[in-house]
Parts: sequence; structure tokens; C-alpha cells
Amino acid sequence: MPGIFWLVPIAGLVTVIFAILLARNVLRRDPGTPKMKEIGDMIFEGAWAFLKRQYSTIGILSLVIAVIIGVLVGLLGGEKGIEGMTAFGIGWRTAVAFLVGALCSGVSGFVGMYIAVKSNVRCAAGAQKSLKEAVTIALRGGAVSGFLITALSLLGVTAIFFAFGGGSHPEIAPHLIVGFGFGASFVALFAQLGGGIYTKAADMGADLVGKVEAGIPEDDPRNAAVIADLVGDNVGDCAGRGADLFESTAAENIGAMILGIVAYLATGNIAWILFPLVVRAFGLIASMVGVMIVRAKEEENTMNALNRGYFVAIALSIIGMAITVHFMLGSWWLFGAGVVGIVTSIVIVFITQYYTESRHKPVQEIAEASKTGPATNIVAGTAVGFETTLATALVIGLALLLSYWMGNMSGAQGAGAFGTAVATMGMLMTCPYVLSMDTFGPITDNANGINQMAGAGKEVRRITDRLDAVGNTTKALTKGYAMVSAGLAAFLLFQAYLNRVSFLKFGVEGQYNVVDIAKIEVFVGALLAVMLVYLFSAWAIKAVGKTAAKIIQEVRRQFQADPGIMAGTSRPDYARAVDITARASLRGMILPGLLPVLAPVIVGLIFKWAGYDSAMVVAALLMVGTIAGIMLASFMNNSGGAWDNAKKMIEDGQLKDENGNVIGKGTFTHAAAVVGDTVGDPFKDTAGPSLHVLVKLLSTITLVMCPLFI
Repeated sequence: MPGIFWLVPIAGLVTVIFAILLARNVLRRDPGTPKMKEIGDMIFEGAWAFLKRQYSTIGILSLVIAVIIGVLVGLLGGEKGIEGMTAFGIGWRTAVAFLVGALCSGVSGFVGMYIAVKSNVRCAAGAQKSLKEAVTIALRGGAVSGFLITALSLLGVTAIFFAFGGGSHPEIAPHLIVGFGFGASFVALFAQLGGGIYTKAADMGADLVGKVEAGIPEDDPRNAAVIADLVGDNVGDCAGRGADLFESTAAENIGAMILGIVAYLATGNIAWILFPLVVRAFGLIASMVGVMIVRAKEEENTMNALNRGYFVAIALSIIGMAITVHFMLGSWWLFGAGVVGIVTSIVIVFITQYYTESRHKPVQEIAEASKTGPATNIVAGTAVGFETTLATALVIGLALLLSYWMGNMSGAQGAGAFGTAVATMGMLMTCPYVLSMDTFGPITDNANGINQMAGAGKEVRRITDRLDAVGNTTKALTKGYAMVSAGLAAFLLFQAYLNRVSFLKFGVEGQYNVVDIAKIEVFVGALLAVMLVYLFSAWAIKAVGKTAAKIIQEVRRQFQADPGIMAGTSRPDYARAVDITARASLRGMILPGLLPVLAPVIVGLIFKWAGYDSAMVVAALLMVGTIAGIMLASFMNNSGGAWDNAKKMIEDGQLKDENGNVIGKGTFTHAAAVVGDTVGDPFKDTAGPSLHVLVKLLSTITLVMCPLFI
């Protein structure tokens, strides 16, 4: 065992302690006035009740799927085992790994939500002191979930790897732990879907009835949907995204370990398999330093302060990559591949900022288009979203070509594909910091809402409005980061699938490496993959629309039944709106959630029983579904983020008419921008982020189930 490997458990445990200390630091801060505490408690109760109900449903589904996995792999996986293990032995180990991954992913979601909700009200109170105080609370509150999630992922993969024989048979264990990634992906998909449907349905209901119909401000306490909206920010953007990035790091880590088996068998050096774990440990350390050096200045753009911390984390990650490659792989070509991944993360951050920040042309054009109504606003936003696919494809394509070439130049066997794995691990090194920035978004959004409901002054609202706009950008950045990491990981996970098929079919790695799309059955598999991506998106968006309709009807009903609500003499029934949203969103998540889980298995078995090369058909489904999912996610994430900040730009008074007069809230232009933002909401916060998970779920489920297709 290389001595440098011991950095993995040390860094993992230090990170957990670091997250606990951050949580204590945040929770000790002033929670604000009694009114703010009351609002914070309502948000917490709603979020906690929803998560308990949601994860109870997910838990039951996970147990059922674990049993199905064990039975299918054990009975239909053929007689060929691994090193004397029967198909049954592989089946139960895969089922156990699935449950462990599902449990860790669920814990990640709960932790992310709990600390974020407790940080919301403290960020709101901090804004009454200074912008610097509010930024510190929001970033550290977000960092608690970011660092705990990535540490749990690293420690979980490491523990199950050695529990399943990684110490004695490192070439076999990665094949036995693929269920861990599948379990994490399974829970993440339902967490992201359920939370995304909840948050956007509540947001749409609150905006359309409150802002557009009633003409009251955002987060006005007279709006019955406002608490549901604030709850949604936590269960969607915190719990959902936490589970999303947990499964990203776990699944991609395992895929990289599988690709390292080829070089391990050729050299006998276990470092090729353990490398992904060690490089991620360095990433934890780099990200911790990055978070701690962030110091916001009162009059600067807060995004600049966050970027400074990010660049420090990037610089330290490059140093960590150099140390890891030097001691474990001994090839500077592979260090170059790692740097490609790290640089890719920087490039995509700035591309996303360009398309979603109000400082840049795309958002400004959408705001200008709002002057002539919602139709032109939507046309402009749609065009921006489609345009972003160019940058996404170029960045992913160039990164893959460079890292693959550098891997080949290292001269090691199978190192071309492993080079893409090194690039992916390089990109994931700063995942804790990026996830901290992501959770910064919903914390500041909730803080803004709490200050509005608590009647804070204009100066305080000015601070939280600024942070809310920055939060929109950080959330968009994380989606771009998750999407491109999925793109880089797609190739390594696809190669891992082919290697696993080769291992199970021929007993060696790398023999099964051609997918012939000219074969009719393979072409049909690719066609079904694209359909799967679009059908999934349709069902997810439709679920948001149906749930939002129920909220709209409820808010209207309360306004009509009790005129005292608008007069400010009566309090709306917030709990009823929260309950309606929760029940409808949980029903809505089941159908789209099961689609990508069942479709690859059904397609694979049908083509197998029809006498075709089922493994190749499923490979086409995986490869083309990944490409389609990444491109559609790029469109949805960036168009939604641009629509949101175009609305914010108008609300902040940054748009003027031809005479130089400010166009602000309550105008026809603002109403048009609200409509555009409402259209973009289910794109950027429900279907788009869920597609990231779908892409990796396709990879993990095909890895787990590939014994069925051989």
C-alpha cells in the first residue's frame, strides 16, 4: 500500500471535523428578532416534514430495488463468477453496496438541508450588521453540507472497497462496489426530482398569483405560498443538490478505479486503482483553505470574493495533483491530464457566469426583450439556452481529446481512457468548494425572503437582494459544473462499462471495445436513448405544472375566502399550502424517477431474448443518452438562470427606457420578465439538474446490470 494513501482517511476525518466546527460557528451566531425566528422555524418545520415523507418513500423504493438487483444479478447474471464467486455471490454484494450508497446519499441530503435552514435566519440577521457578516454565514453554512457530503463520499467508497476485498484483490473489488454508485444515483435522482418539483411549483404559484395577479412583492407575508417557496429552496437546492454531487463523486470515483485495473494488471502497481481516492483527498484540503480565506468587501461584487477563494482552491489542487501523480503514477503526461480537468472547471464557471450574470450581454438582451412582452422575453431566453450548447460541447470535447491524448503519451497500458479519468478527478477536486457556493444560493435566497416577511428596512433588503442575485449565479455555476463533470465522466463511465462487459465476458479487461452504430439494433438503442431523455424531461416539467396549478388554486382560494389577508389583518394558512405542495410533488416524482431506472434493464433484456448483442445495444443507449442529456441540461440550466437574472436586473432598477427612466417592479416589462422566469424555473431547478443525475444513473445501472446483458 503506497504511504501517500493514508492521506485518504486522514483528510476524510479532518474534513468531517472541519464541517462540524463550521456548523458550530454558524449555529452560535445571532438568529435575529423573534419574528425572524418564527419565520425560520416555520421553514424548518416544513422542510423537515417534507424530507421525512420524501425519504420514507425513497427508502421503500430503495429496499425493493436492492432485492430486485440481488435476484436479477444472482439468477439471470449467468454462471460465470469472479474469482470463484458465483453469480449469487456477486448479486448479494451488489445489493448491499447499493443500500450503503443509498443510505449515504440520503444522509447527505438531510445534512445539507438541516444546516442550510439553520443558516438562513442567521444570514438574514447578519445582513442587518454588514454584507461581510452575511456572506461569511452563508458561505460557511453552505460549506458544512459541501464538505460533509464529499467527505462521506470519499470515506464511503474507500470503506466499501476494502470491505469487499480491495486489499487482497484490488482488480476485483471495484467491480463489486459498482452498486454503491448506483444506490447513490438512485436516491439522488428522486431527491432532486421531488425537491425540484416542490421548489418550482411553490415558486411558480407564489410568483404568478402574488406578483402578477395581486401585485404584491416577492416573499410578501400575505402570500400563502411564500413559506412553501422558502421551504422549496432548501429541499430542492440543498438536499437535492447535495445528493446529486454525492453520487457524482462516488460514481465517477468508482468508474476511474475500474479503468485503473488495466494498468494495475500490466504493472502490478495498486496505485493505479487507489489514485482517484488520494487525489480527491488533496482536493478536500485545497477546498478547506479556499473557503477560509474568503473575505467579502462591503462595496465589491460578492462574486469576486467567492472567486478569490475558488482560485486559491484551484491553485492548491494543481499542487496536490502534481504531488499525487509524482508519487503514485510517475508520469507528467498524466499530471497534464489532471490539469486539463482542473482548467475545464474554471472555464465552465466563467462561461456560465457569462450566460447567467446581469453584467453580461445575454441576460441584458433578455431584459431588453421584456419591454415588448412575455413572448419576446421567452424567445430571447430560449435562444440564449440553445446557444450555450456550443460552448458546452466545445469545452467537453476539447477536454476529452486532450486528456485522452496525454494519457496515451504516458505509455501505460489503457492509459488513454485513464487520462480522461484523471481529468475528471481533477475537476472534482474543488467539488467541496463549488458545492459550498451552490448552497450559498438558497441560503441567501431564504435570508432575503425572511427579511421581507419580517419587515426589515430597505438598506438590509439592499444587501440581501445583492446576495440573492449572486446566489442565482452560484446555483447556475454549480449546475454548469455538475453538467460538465458529467460530460467528462460520461466517457470514463462508458469505458468502465465496456471494461466490465469485457471482464465478465472474456475474463480480461479491454477486449470488448467497439460499439457499431451501423447495426440496426444498436441504432435503435441509440434512438431510444434520446427519446428517454426527452420523455423524462417532459414528465418532470409536467409534474411541476400540475403541482403549481394546485398551489395557484389554493392561494387564490385563500385570497377570496378571507379578504383580511390582503388587508394585512389575517394570516394566511401557510401550512396548508406546504402540505398540498409536498403531497403533489411526491406523487409527481415517481413516474419520471422510475423511467431511467427501468428502461435500460427492459431494453437490454428484450434485445437479449431477441438474440441480439444486448450488451452493445445497452452501450449505445448509455452513450447516446449521455450526449443528449448533457446538451438538453445545458439548454435548460442556462436559459433558466438567464431568465431569472433578467427579472432580477429589472427589479434592481438596472433597465431603462429610451428616455433614461428606470423600468422597475410593477411595470409591464417586469410582468413579462416574471413570466419568462416562471417558464425557466422548472428548466433550471427541476428537469435540468435531474438530467445530470439521469446521465450518471444510466452509467451506474448499466454497470450494475451488465451481467444480465451478456
